[in-house]
Formats: sequence, structure tokens, C-alpha cells
Amino acid sequence: MEVRTGLYHDSVSLMRISQALTSRPGVAVAVVAMATGLNLGLAREAGFDVPDAGPSDLLVAIRAESEIALKDAAEELDRQFAALGRAAAAGGEGAEAPPRTTRAAARRWEATLALVSVPGEHAFAEALDAVEAGLSVMVFSDNMPVEQEVLLKERAAERGVLVMGPDCGTAVVAGAGLGFANVLRPGPVGVVAASGTGAQQVTCLLDHAGVGVSHVLGVGGRDLSAEVGGRSTLAALGALDADPATELIVLISKPPAPEVAEAVRRAVGGLATPVVTALLGPGEDDLTAAAEKALRALGRPVPSWPCWVVPQRASSAELHGLYSGGTLCAEARLVAGEGTFTDFGGDEYTRGRAHPMIDPTVRLEALARASGVVLLDVVLGHAADPDPAARLAPAIHEARERGTAVVAALVGTGSDPQGLRRQADALVAAGASVFISNAAAARHAASLIGSAP
Repeated sequence: MEVRTGLYHDSVSLMRISQALTSRPGVAVAVVAMATGLNLGLAREAGFDVPDAGPSDLLVAIRAESEIALKDAAEELDRQFAALGRAAAAGGEGAEAPPRTTRAAARRWEATLALVSVPGEHAFAEALDAVEAGLSVMVFSDNMPVEQEVLLKERAAERGVLVMGPDCGTAVVAGAGLGFANVLRPGPVGVVAASGTGAQQVTCLLDHAGVGVSHVLGVGGRDLSAEVGGRSTLAALGALDADPATELIVLISKPPAPEVAEAVRRAVGGLATPVVTALLGPGEDDLTAAAEKALRALGRPVPSWPCWVVPQRASSAELHGLYSGGTLCAEARLVAGEGTFTDFGGDEYTRGRAHPMIDPTVRLEALARASGVVLLDVVLGHAADPDPAARLAPAIHEARERGTAVVAALVGTGSDPQGLRRQADALVAAGASVFISNAAAARHAASLIGSAP
């Protein structure tokens, strides 16, 4: 256990370092995080004797089974920090000192967009600073109070900028991926999404069909709630409608508040650009159907979506959805029509923890306990686990050994760094049936319940 002063890194980088250390042989627990009150509390709960520290300090806590494993983890930690240091110094020797505020950074680099990734209790101040500087902002941070989200989006409307988030996990702006972003080809489709993994599912299906995107504008999972009122959704729709590179807009959301959905539909009716909607809910299109509808609107053929089906029988008529993506989880629940579904990417599971797309530990624990049929998502792309199948395959094999059927929705493109086909082959070899359509995976999982004795 140690505290390092004068060293700051964003939460996503630190979560990935924690995950890399935890996955090393002989390491039981690794916490590498800024020393906020929440993270100090988590370290204490893990049994560490935590010294005095503040949010500007870096907390490093590692527990290993041996001195050799601890030494190896410490050396890996130094390598990880050295890599981050090299990236930060990419400006070269003699470069100017980094700006200390968002406004100063905006002035220096003539920026138009800021990305905020700090603990949720600090995100509002940083995002508001960006808005006041005249920047659109992507708020990757979650756990921002809804009252602050409304104030932030009201001020953004006054300043004529866009707020993506909070809890905006995915965006693509003019070809640049932000957050959990797949490698997508450029093309005519603009996406507005109150959902990160929902946007990833639709855009990956479009990519498989040979169709690319102009922009993917995430707006945060609560934007279409009654409290927030679709403020960023309406602004994003207007921005894409004015974009000459966007020929078709796809609007994606988890089940919205009915009055907000109606307001958005009225706004869509006034746009010059055609819009395909995927507002998940009873009687609405699923994400795959929305992607197919978008292809038809563009005059493109709808392909057969790849799948790799393994013969399986379920030991019991139970269906457990173990998801890292909230919208994928909501869609699967709607499509399957029965079962128990858990979104491990929800705020209650990610507070002080890495997102399950980075660190699958909590979900693996649930998979080890599950019986019957297990349905899960595996999401590829930048910032996600560099090889998710490597962690999942042994757990899937063990589940199959005890009679549990496993079905995976694999969301990604052939250009993603993890390799879509390589991941599919590894999951199938472990005994899972794999679909690139989450809706198809959910239907298959539900059908397996009938195979139970």
C-alpha cells in the first residue's frame, strides 16, 4: 500500500491498470485509483490499512500471494505508468506545461470538444467549465445527480453546444472514437443514442453490411427520462439534420418516458433528414430490426447476420442474462420475455469499480453461480478488455461442464483490435453459441429453456 503525490491519471486509464494487475498470477486484489473518499473506502473494505490521502493523490494497493508475485505486480505497475508517461510526453521535450483548466486548454488548442472522465462528484464542475468555454462536452463519468445534468444541459442550450452524457460511454465524432468505441468505416448514417452499447450494436451491424457512420452522438442514458426531457437528444438531432454528410439518422434509446418519446417524435417529424427510431419497449423494433430498417431506407441489402451455434441442453428451465451493456440487457429482457437479467454496467456495480467491459470479475462470479441458460454480451472496441474471450472462455467451459448452456452476443467489427472472428472462435471452442445480433442471441437462449428436463 502506498500513496503517490503529484501524479494524476484519468479514471479509465487507472481502471485498466487495476484490471491488468488483478489478472496477473498470484495477485488477489489491486486498487490503483485517485484517493477520493469513495476509493479510500473501497480500499479499507478490501482490508488495506489506508494512510491519510486526498483526491489529488494516487492510491496504490496490491495484495499478492507471495513476495515474488507482489514484486512482479509492482514492476508491471511501473511499466504501465511509464507507458502513460510516454503518451503524455508525446508533445516532445521542451513542450509547454499542460494547461491547468479546461478553458485554458480550449484557448491553447482551439478545441471544440472536451471529454470529462473524473469521479462523478467532480464531473459537473469540469463539464460546466467546458460548456462555459464554448465547448461541446462528452461526460464519460457516471453518478452525476440528475439535477446537475439538467442544469448542465440547460446551460449548453444557452451556449449553443452539445452535452453528451453524463454516463456517455460511446461516441464517434468525425471519425474519432471516444470512450468505448468500435472501429467503424465512414458513411452516411448519423446516430443519436441514449445508450452506449445500443449504439455499438446498431453501428457494428451496419458495418458488417458495409455501411458506415458520419457521427455517433451519445446523450447519456437518462436523457429521455421525464426529468431530463430529451434535451441533448433534440440538440443532437438538430446537429445531424444540419450535417451534409448525414443522409439518414438512427435514434436509439432504452425505454423512454412516454411524454418525452412523443416530444421527440414530433421533432423528428420536422427534420429534413429521414430518421429510423429504435426506442426500445413493448411493440417497438429491436436493435437488429432497426439496423435492417436503416439498410432498407438506404437501398442496401440486408445480410444474414453471422452466428455460430453449438449443440446445447440446459440443466434447468432458468434463464439468466448477465450483461455489461444496459441497453443490450433491456433489449434481451424484452425479446426473451422471461428470465432474470442483470446489468453489471449499472451505477450500483461500477461505483468505485472498473466497468465490466474492462474488468469482468463481478460478472464471472455470477457466471460461476448460474445454472440453466446463461445469456451474456461480449463487447469489443477501443478501451474495452483487449481479449475478453481469454477471461470468459475458462468460465464458459466450467459452466458447460456442470450442464449450463451459454449464449453470447458478440458486438464488434472485423477491424476492432480484439478481432471479431478470433473472439468468436475462442468463445465457440469454450462451448458457447455466438451471435453478432443480441436480439437473435436472446431468442436462441429463450428457445433453449425448452430443452431443459
